[in-house]
Amino acid sequence: MNSNRNAPAQTGFSAILTLPFGGLGVRADSRCIRELVFLPPETPARPPENPLAERAATQLLAWLDDPDHPFDLPLAERGTLFQRRVWSTIADIPRGTSRTYGDIATEIGSAARAVGQACGANPFPIIIPCHRVMAAGGRIGGFANSTGGYLLDTKRWLLRFEADR
Repeated sequence: MNSNRNAPAQTGFSAILTLPFGGLGVRADSRCIRELVFLPPETPARPPENPLAERAATQLLAWLDDPDHPFDLPLAERGTLFQRRVWSTIADIPRGTSRTYGDIATEIGSAARAVGQACGANPFPIIIPCHRVMAAGGRIGGFANSTGGYLLDTKRWLLRFEADR
């Protein structure tokens, strides 16, 4: 089985950062951040090609030094109204804590599966910390539409990193 079958195409990025958990692709134009994408650990870095990608890279690296560092980036308007409600709820989860898909579903009057799908569609991971959402019973659940491989390793790393700070 190909372990990279869920790996995103590594083209079209305005920058690729090499971070402790792997690569992080930044797609940015002159007005807004379009998307952040987790990439496999072996992905080579690419320097920012525009000022906004540089600003995003600077803030993401500052976050590594201080996971409470605030992000001040213009994000593209993405997602459905429901997805944006889920992402707004996720953005309020404090660092070092987690909530379950079911908790969020109850809060917004939805179903846990729908919340999980919205988490998987999050275009701005780390900024909207979907890694803080877990399955029932303390299970890690999925991450970025994956249930294994480097993406789940990334979720584990992010949770440990934030808990240890």
